Amino acid sequence: MTSFADKNVLITGAASGIGRMLADAVAHKGGRPILVDFNEDALNNAEKELREAGFDCEVFICDLSKREQIDDLGASVIAKVGYIDVLINNAGIVNGKTLLDSSAEDIERTFAVNTLALFHITRAFLPSMRDRGAGHIVTIASAGGIAGTSKLVDYCSSKFAAIGFDESLRLEMKRLAIPVRTTVVCPFYVDTGMFEGVKTRFPFLLPILKPDALVRRIVRAVERNHSRLLMPWFVYTIYPMRLLPISWQDAVMSFLGVNRSMDEFKGRS
Repeated sequence: MTSFADKNVLITGAASGIGRMLADAVAHKGGRPILVDFNEDALNNAEKELREAGFDCEVFICDLSKREQIDDLGASVIAKVGYIDVLINNAGIVNGKTLLDSSAEDIERTFAVNTLALFHITRAFLPSMRDRGAGHIVTIASAGGIAGTSKLVDYCSSKFAAIGFDESLRLEMKRLAIPVRTTVVCPFYVDTGMFEGVKTRFPFLLPILKPDALVRRIVRAVERNHSRLLMPWFVYTIYPMRLLPISWQDAVMSFLGVNRSMDEFKGRS
């Protein structure tokens, strides 16, 4: 078991949504949340709320699509906090457009935030974890990183890469005998506003997840050193489904309604 008590926990995308709730959960577990976001107003509000509730925290403004800002973030955090015990790569964006409707800028920003930022921010804090002989890196990926769907070509591709990042990093840490653990989280759609308008055909199999339930499961997965968390349970069926012929796979995804789940997508600004 791993305890959050007295741990420095850096959370990206922490000013709202899942990231904001994770900051609260970490604080209530006795940890010190380090909140990172590009939205300065929301970040300041989050800091105010946490401090008024009696919790210690730190906040840092950073646009994760800019590598130079991530480099500056790493230096600033280490100078002020010293080290990070748990890194939660939570920040993510979605544009919800078809490939042909997506601009080059849309696609590049999706990969900059959802994928490349994982590499840059982990490189910033992994050396101190290695030197201290402890650490935990959490990657919030997506069920869309296991099975793709229409109107999410760039998003799903970025999350496929995020899962590959976690898996390769986990194996690399073992190969190099570096005692840093990893956890990858792959949820179905979550009701935070980021995917406003998405639909599910069979909610008893693939429910739109409640954010508080997801946050509790993430915290528990880290505490119990679980390497992977998929939600809901039905997402696990994607792995054996991969053994089917492609036409059968596509038929199953269409029957489940997944390939039309983004038809009424509105999203969040």
